[in-house]
Amino acid sequence: MIISLDTSSAISVAITDAEATEALARRMIFAPRGHAEQLSEVVRQAMEEAGVARSDVTGIVVGTGPAPFTGLRVGLVTGRMLAFAWDVPVWGVCSLDALGAAERDVVVVGDARRREVYWARYAAGRRIEGPAVAAPADVRIGAGERTVGRGATLYPDYFPGAAEADPDPLWLAREALRRRAAGENLGTEPLYLRRPDVHGA
Repeated sequence: MIISLDTSSAISVAITDAEATEALARRMIFAPRGHAEQLSEVVRQAMEEAGVARSDVTGIVVGTGPAPFTGLRVGLVTGRMLAFAWDVPVWGVCSLDALGAAERDVVVVGDARRREVYWARYAAGRRIEGPAVAAPADVRIGAGERTVGRGATLYPDYFPGAAEADPDPLWLAREALRRRAAGENLGTEPLYLRRPDVHGA
């Protein structure tokens, strides 16, 4: 069994079979704050719903962002700690890729705050541009090109008709297994793309 979690936007957790063909349990809670207080309990609830014990877990998948510093860090630290405590591997995947893989041909746009967005472009479910951070006006959207993501819905003048969505942890697990089979590096380094909102001189 695989535990997949992401805190780049919503608190998202899925328990999947070893091939990530289906989610035995999936929890997605949009909570702009409070990731640290809620994530462990959401993982516990998902495992209980799926009837999964620690000994059943064979791997952890974590979303690496891009996302604001604090929320993203909670998911990464939790994933690494679970992997260490349970002696299983941990694999990192760009959070936007979960939406890109599910939606296929699309521009995924996340909320970067400070009136900016994180974005990446996908063709046939594979990332072909990004991830990057920019002002909404600086993200090029072609005629007829679809946009999805919570960040896009915040700026309808620049992303008309955008669909609100958060990274699905099931698709995060699927991307991790696909890339692992292809021999890609699946490190858990965070994609902040800029310095934290609070930092020293």
